[in-house]
Order: sequence, then structure tokens, then C-alpha cells
Amino acid sequence: MSIILLDIGNVIVSVDFLRFCRGVLSDSTSDLQAVYRKYCGGELKMKLEQGIIPPLDYLCMIGRDSLTGNMSHGEIRERWQDVFSPMEGAEEGVEILSREHKLWIMSDTDPLHFAFLLTKYPLLRERDRYYLSYEHGFMKSSPEAFQHVLNDSGLAAHEFILIDDKPENCRAAESVGIKSIRFETWPETITALAAL
Repeated sequence: MSIILLDIGNVIVSVDFLRFCRGVLSDSTSDLQAVYRKYCGGELKMKLEQGIIPPLDYLCMIGRDSLTGNMSHGEIRERWQDVFSPMEGAEEGVEILSREHKLWIMSDTDPLHFAFLLTKYPLLRERDRYYLSYEHGFMKSSPEAFQHVLNDSGLAAHEFILIDDKPENCRAAESVGIKSIRFETWPETITALAAL
């Protein structure tokens, strides 16, 4: 029995940040891509996910931006959280994994997203451990994130397998001796796991 370090985004749920961008634009002439670059894919979002920027400060930044409409923090939060949809096969895939492996959740995420995901997706609840970037400060693209898991758990690298959609995260895990499977679909992932 291995311990699976299971990613959330684009493994358990798909993520559509353009939905958020469209929801907060000040008007139809505002620059959708500028909102995306600033809040959904850049340094500010990374700082939110590392726990450096508090969630309320992030919401305030978005609310004050001339690119976005005049909305309450609650409205911005709802739009920020409403970017997820279930991945095809995720429930069945997680059930199959749970039969033979321990599942620990490991995700680059922020408190607003994670709280929403726990409420909306029961299959994320009641896992043995959660390694979340906003709590420990490391992004999965850095070997330090995986070294933190090893140090915190007291377990050896060969006891873990990462399932993640991003190749850079898989490389970071492998750099500290943790095997990885690059997620594309659930059937392919289950097959790849059986072959390890």
C-alpha cells in the first residue's frame, strides 16, 4: 500500500478562471486577459496560495481595481470560488485508489478555494492529511514542498506516489525520490498506477 499525494485542480475538479474574470469585469470593454494575468496566473495569486497575502486583502485588491466592477467582497469571493467543475471519472477514480492506498491531498491552493472545495466535493473530506500551499508556504513546483511532506510525515520517499497534472510538479517530486504519475485522464492514471 502506497500513500498517494493527490492533486485537486484538473485532477478532481477542472478549473476555469475565465469564469471568474468574466464575472468581475467592470464592463464588456474591460480587458479580460488583463484580469486573468493579474489575478489568476501571476505573482499575486502565487502569494495568495503561499499564505503571504491574506484572502481579505486579495479580495480588497480585486475590488479596488479599475478593471473590475463595483462589487462587495462577498460577491467577489463567490465569483472567485465559482471556478470549479467535477472532472469526469474523479469520484470513481478516488474510490478505486482508496481501496488499496492511503490518499493524502496535496494542493497549491488558497483558503477561499479550499474551504469551498471541502463543502462542495465530499470526496475531499476525511482524508488522513492535507498538504496545502497556503499553510506550509511551498508551491509544488519546488522540491521543498515534497521535502516538507517527507520531513513532516517521517516517512521515506519510496512510500509515496504523486498524481498531478503539471509536469513541473512531477519533476519536483521525483527530484526528492517520490514517484509520480502525470494525470491526463482517470482511466490512464489507474492503469499507470497498476503498472508501477
